[in-house]
Amino acid sequence: MSYSIEDLKTLMARLRDPDTGCPWDLKQTWRSIVPHTLEEAHEVADAIERADYHNLRDELGDLLFQVIFYSQLGREDGHFDFEEVVDNLVRKLIRRHPHVFPEGTLESRIDPARRPGEDEIRASWERIKAEERATGSGPDAPAVPPARLDGIARTLPSMVRAEKLQRRASNHGFDWPDVEPVFDKLHEEIDELREAWENAGTDPAGRDAVEDELGDLLFVCVNLARFMKVNPDQALRRTSHKFESRFRAVEECLEKEGRTMESESLEALDQIWQSVKGVEKNR
Repeated sequence: MSYSIEDLKTLMARLRDPDTGCPWDLKQTWRSIVPHTLEEAHEVADAIERADYHNLRDELGDLLFQVIFYSQLGREDGHFDFEEVVDNLVRKLIRRHPHVFPEGTLESRIDPARRPGEDEIRASWERIKAEERATGSGPDAPAVPPARLDGIARTLPSMVRAEKLQRRASNHGFDWPDVEPVFDKLHEEIDELREAWENAGTDPAGRDAVEDELGDLLFVCVNLARFMKVNPDQALRRTSHKFESRFRAVEECLEKEGRTMESESLEALDQIWQSVKGVEKNR
């Protein structure tokens, strides 16, 4: 037999049963679960990047359990239950995909000959989300009159949030005309960072200036990635994996020769590093 989503909901309720439930699950709160949710999401991404689809099945289950856990807390506190989460999600996705559900129902179908282009679909998606925020019909609706950058969670990873802020601003016409001025801005921010660093000294205000300028530089790098249609977070992860792989290769080279990294000069280590890069290029 195979268990169903209903069985999973039953299991969750049993774990939270005040008399016979699990002590660990019983003491959890909305806030205490958040770190676990973020960890599970990252583990899903890691399994996908490693193409480990057997493990991905387990990681997706762990991530689904987070949704079930929040839904159980919502039911206990009288806010919502899992069925309401699903109902709200389906209604939202139907509303945001008029190019798939033209009559606003799950049963409706689009005429393939009348399917809009990607640019029109993207513009429609952003317009509908903006309407939701303005009218209170969607999950991002604020309690006060909305600003154009409302609804972008502050808890997102900084690079992801920077890209979302830039895309939202671009949708309202606040953007560079093309990639060339972004390159110019990149060089400008590098010069400003160097100047801030040279003038920083030990003064806390000087250190704050360095942090500000470094943040500006990173923000421009995200902008550059956006214009190049590259996911900046994915690009940085890719570089991190590449660095890790090369570093391990350097360690292995040293171990084979009975040498240690700590006893080698930077020049010697760089020579091995360059040879590792050469091997990668030949592959």
